[in-house]
Amino acid sequence: MTKALLRALLLAFHALCIAASLPAAAAVLNVEFNFTPYTGDTAKSDLVESVPGKASIYINNIPLAEQEIDKQNMPVMFDERQIAPSVWITGSGLGGALRKGKNRLRIEFEPADPKLAYRTQLRWSTVTDQVTRTDSGPGRSSETNMSDLGKDDKPAKGPVVLERDFMADFATERPWHKYPPITELSDAERQTLAKTVSDMADTFKPDFAGAYGVLAGVENLRLDEVKKNKCLDKAYAAGVRIKVAPASQMDVRTTGNAEVIVRAKNGQLFAPADPRAFERIKDNKIQMCAGIVLSALYPQQVVFVRTPAGKWEVVR
Repeated sequence: MTKALLRALLLAFHALCIAASLPAAAAVLNVEFNFTPYTGDTAKSDLVESVPGKASIYINNIPLAEQEIDKQNMPVMFDERQIAPSVWITGSGLGGALRKGKNRLRIEFEPADPKLAYRTQLRWSTVTDQVTRTDSGPGRSSETNMSDLGKDDKPAKGPVVLERDFMADFATERPWHKYPPITELSDAERQTLAKTVSDMADTFKPDFAGAYGVLAGVENLRLDEVKKNKCLDKAYAAGVRIKVAPASQMDVRTTGNAEVIVRAKNGQLFAPADPRAFERIKDNKIQMCAGIVLSALYPQQVVFVRTPAGKWEVVR
């Protein structure tokens, strides 16, 4: 064996030893976002005041939630001067709207007072499967599984829009994520989707076979417990019925993705025909069960996709 060959082998072996000794890259398990509109000085005070208004959250241009924000004192914490969040968003809570790979979060905030000068703080971080320990002095240390921490804090007045791109390789890939985007709908398609939503209210009737068929596809819902407790039967016996917004009041919109959204233009898409009927359910456990199940059956927006065979399907 020549000296040159021996030296090359030793260098390769040394490189392998170094690689083996390095810690494995941390796997990302989740992402978190925290949003707070506020007045006050985070550098000088441990309390600021949240700005009342409404925050609308979108993921990949798909409406996710609307949240009312009240005026209240919010703690300012840690050396990073983090404000307690008015809105907390996690990747695991985004459901089928989250894509494996690149995503975009958008928050639209409309303050109750359009003339008020205020600030917005949007913070983000990733949750990993590794814990990092930091020593900051004798007897002082901290541990965290958070990484890639970032913050955007800026002045605002009136409505604001904040956007943030992020990666979510931990996301579950759904079949419709590979469907082509829908950019326009015919009048006939809009009518079909509105009618499908209207017909959904008919699943709430004995023997509830249609409702159970839908609930079987809802994640983290114990359908066996629902059937055992007869939540739907008891709610129906108490007089609970579901009404749906008329088709003329439905907003059918495309998102630039495969998903098409149906929402109410004003008010609720689905609602109890008689809100007092729930009060006639005396068992708190059954009342809570019925409320959870009906919320799963009748969300305030219905998400449709069109399969490669041309059939419209509801996804959750």
